[in-house]
Parts: sequence; C-alpha cells; structure tokens
Amino acid sequence: MVSIVLEVTCSLVAWLFLYACFCYWNRRRSYEWSCRLVTLLHGVIVTCLSGYVALSDGPWPLTHAGSPNTSLQIHVLSLTLGYFIFDLGWCLYFQTEGDLMLLHHTLSICGMIMVLGLGKSATEVNAVVFVSEITNPLLQTRWFLREMGRYHTLLGEVVDFFFVFLFLVLRIVGGALIMYAMVTSPDPSWLLKAGGLAMYIVSLGFMVEIYHFVRRKMLKKYHSWTSLRSVNAPLKTNGHLTAH
Repeated sequence: MVSIVLEVTCSLVAWLFLYACFCYWNRRRSYEWSCRLVTLLHGVIVTCLSGYVALSDGPWPLTHAGSPNTSLQIHVLSLTLGYFIFDLGWCLYFQTEGDLMLLHHTLSICGMIMVLGLGKSATEVNAVVFVSEITNPLLQTRWFLREMGRYHTLLGEVVDFFFVFLFLVLRIVGGALIMYAMVTSPDPSWLLKAGGLAMYIVSLGFMVEIYHFVRRKMLKKYHSWTSLRSVNAPLKTNGHLTAH
C-alpha cells in the first residue's frame, strides 16, 4: 500500500511539474491554456494505456468485474489518480468548472482510491477510465480550436462529430454495459457499485448538455441554410425571373 501511495504522489508531482513547464513555455497564454495542455496529454496517454489494459492485457471487464488488481492496472490508475487530484485542485482554485464536473472528479478520485485500497475491481474501473477519457482529447482540441479562431472550419466539424459519436457509443452504451456487469457481479463492493451508478448518472448529465449543444448547432445551421437559400432564390416579376 505504501508503494501505491508513493506512486500516486509521484504522479501528482509529475503533473504539477509538467503544468509549471507549460506555464513557463506559454507565458503569454492563460493558465487555462497550460492546464488544458496537461489535460490533453493525460487524455492521450491514459486512453492508450487503459485501452490496452481493458482490450488486450485483460482481464475482460464485462466478465471479470471484482477480480484482483493486476500490476499494470495499479500503475494506470495511480497515474490517473495523481492527475485527477491535480485537476480537481486546479478547478477549485480557479473556479472554472461547474458542479457536474466537480462531482465527476470527486467520484473518480474516491472510486480509484477505494479500488487501490481494496486491491480488487480495478478491471471495471480501468474500463470506465477508458470509455470516459477517450473523448477528452477531442474536447480539449475543440477548446484550442476556439482559442485559435479555427473552430468554425471543417476540422472543427470533424472534431465535434467524433466527440459526440464516441461519447454516445463508448461512454453511454459502453458505460451501461460496464455498469451492468459491475452491478450484477457478486464480487465488487456495494459501495463501489453505488459509486459506479453515480458516475453513470453524471455521464447522463453530460449527455443532456451535449444534446442541447447539438440541438443549438443544428438549429443554427438550419437557420443559416434557410437564410442563404432565401437570398439566393431568384425573384419573379410578372411571371419572369429577374436578371441578376
């Protein structure tokens, strides 16, 4: 257990050091710019690691919920826990996020601490990390595109599409499968099951926000299309098309 605490502490220090480096290298940018660079890097690294653990190294989370933690699972969750502690502290200090995101971070930290302390159930928690973090790099890319004035481009459309698609397929559908496997298995702790259900409810809350975003975006595109169509439509005078 001491080694896990040391590993989490090293992870936290590493993310703090990386943030300090980004702040130094991007002195003309905001602190949020540097924090989101850290978040982007974490999202890419942890998505790859947790994806490898869940899909290749095993055990399979849908059939082995509550199984003992493997060494690789411990390393991945320790790395992720250190980041979430850093990011929660940053969000609380700068007060940039709403209650839903703060609840998400708090539940994530509590869940990982519980799993690392109990020595089991890292299989399903690692899978939750994978389906949750896979959309994070796209979310951060979207923010950087906005900051650089390149969001309203084809690249911005592609990023938005894959963000919504992966969120619905992996975080909502895949998350539901993981939650079902966790709740129906007798091995995971009842407290962990309750935390998992709470995390899924938070994901549903994010889904509602995404629905409103997509709805606003589609309505805006529809109004732009109808306005453009009315401008380009040829006018008629006495039954004849007017010259342009």
